[in-house]
Amino acid sequence: MSFGDPNNPYGQQPQAPQGPYGQQPPVPPQGGQPGYGYPQGAPQQPQQPYGYPQQGQVPPQGQVPPQGQPGYGGYPQQPAAPYGQPGMPGMGMPGMPMGYASWGARVGAFLIDGLIIAAVPIILFIISGVMAASSVSSVTPDYSHCPTGDYNCIRDAANSAVSSSTPVGALLVMVLGYAVMLGAVIFLMVKEGSTGQTPGKKALGIKVIKESTGQPLGFGMTFVRFLCRYLNGVLCGIGYLWPLWDEKNQTFGDKIVGNVVVQVPK
Repeated sequence: MSFGDPNNPYGQQPQAPQGPYGQQPPVPPQGGQPGYGYPQGAPQQPQQPYGYPQQGQVPPQGQVPPQGQPGYGGYPQQPAAPYGQPGMPGMGMPGMPMGYASWGARVGAFLIDGLIIAAVPIILFIISGVMAASSVSSVTPDYSHCPTGDYNCIRDAANSAVSSSTPVGALLVMVLGYAVMLGAVIFLMVKEGSTGQTPGKKALGIKVIKESTGQPLGFGMTFVRFLCRYLNGVLCGIGYLWPLWDEKNQTFGDKIVGNVVVQVPK
């Protein structure tokens, strides 16, 4: 008489192994066991790091992937345009450049700034000239010691009378005129170096910036740019006309300093 399997003395049917609580027990594979345990499913593809765009995924509207990484869907991004180019990001938006300044706008700004520099000094020079002329007209040169026909003696007597009759007030007014002119030039260079705009440039909506950074030049480089204006006058002033056909509307001085003049909202 046989009592069956000694490991199962009560004659119960073997049960499948229990799975974790709440889950269905695993189903044994058909056709035999390939090895220890149950075979796993097909290997899954490795997951992308958190925040990395999935293949074929389209970015939300208005979102741009960072530079140096492939764009969404695996397409490379276009390189950023140089500063001041029409394709530069933000071009045409409020506070951003809208392209290179035209030659006419630059000439108009130059005339306005020139008027600011010269208006008050010209008035002071006129006053000084009137004061000097009125004092000279009241003085008669002394020709008594000059021999007849000695034109050199007559000329020296006239010059001596004019120089001695020129009032000190007229000289002071003339010096004041030059001081005002120098102060106006320094004021314009400080404004252009700190903000990129003089009163004339601001009135016509143009701005001077460093081509490599897009920032104002600073006082030092603005002073160098002011000195480079004399190079624009070489060869009959062709440097001032160069922006008419230059790709970036630059003068000779602009190219030396490395700046561009761009349009900005007024």
